[in-house]
Amino acid sequence: MIEAYFDCPHCWENQLKMIDPSISNQAFIEDCETCCNPLEFNVQVQENVIQSFDVSSLEQ
Repeated sequence: MIEAYFDCPHCWENQLKMIDPSISNQAFIEDCETCCNPLEFNVQVQENVIQSFDVSSLEQ
């Protein structure tokens, strides 16, 4: 697993997300662990290195 830190676009809390490097292109939705608002993650991994890590809010 690879550690990736990000700031929640809703509450601005810095958080840790563990990324599975065996999947090269990942897109998933999870709730913020602090404010519970939905977040959309788009991650690209190549040779166990994160090439792209994007977190965006899903407006309700």
